[in-house]
Amino acid sequence: MLTLENFAKSYKGTIAVRDLSCTVNAGDVLALVGPNGAGKTTTMRCIAGIIPPSSGRITVAGFDVQRQPVDAKSRLAYIPDDPKLFDALTVDEHLDFAASAYRVHDWQAKAELLLARFELIEHRRKAAIELSRGMRQKVAICCAYLHDPRLIMLDEPLTGLDPRGIRTIKDTIVEQARAGAAVIISSHLLQLVEDLCTNLLILHRGHRIFFGDLAQARQQFAAGGAADASLEDVFFRATEGAATNYPPTTVPGGAP
Repeated sequence: MLTLENFAKSYKGTIAVRDLSCTVNAGDVLALVGPNGAGKTTTMRCIAGIIPPSSGRITVAGFDVQRQPVDAKSRLAYIPDDPKLFDALTVDEHLDFAASAYRVHDWQAKAELLLARFELIEHRRKAAIELSRGMRQKVAICCAYLHDPRLIMLDEPLTGLDPRGIRTIKDTIVEQARAGAAVIISSHLLQLVEDLCTNLLILHRGHRIFFGDLAQARQQFAAGGAADASLEDVFFRATEGAATNYPPTTVPGGAP
């Protein structure tokens, strides 16, 4: 569903992501983790086609994000860490807009199920500006699910959600993966994403430290290769001292 081939991104001479290659298949739930400034959000924004890569190739469901942007974007959904809704539109109008943008027909029944699942029925006629942070997050997720994307990317998806909302989104992520979607979750809440993820991508200062399944990560980084080591333990051991092992993050001559 997703392939990154030697992907790199730099901003005004500073490298955000360097030479990243990986593949995410149907049914995979990938945890994209790393310290602040590791390049996680930059990577997802490039996959979504919001910003262009500096080099390399990105394909979504076989479509090149740069050369076939409409085909690629129509098959993915990206929920950023702070979804920007239209303040004046109601919850219902957001779903209507999403269905129109992605040319989804007979979407109303699915929208009703999503509204009920995320406890938004009684808020459906409220404008986005009236909603809490958690409710806006739920609206964004409902809109993302509406067109059955093959790749779903969630950046800090649990921010602002109450315990019931967290349980709901975790359940729906599992369901989406079982239905054949590839899911990428970026979050600092490692204990929460550990329950969901089949694979792990660790970035540090734009470099790939590890890519593989959780069993491989534990074998490589956990003390004694402990099979029951937490994702948090793996993360800290993987990133410990990593900053000193890489070349500078600047491009010679300040290339863009």
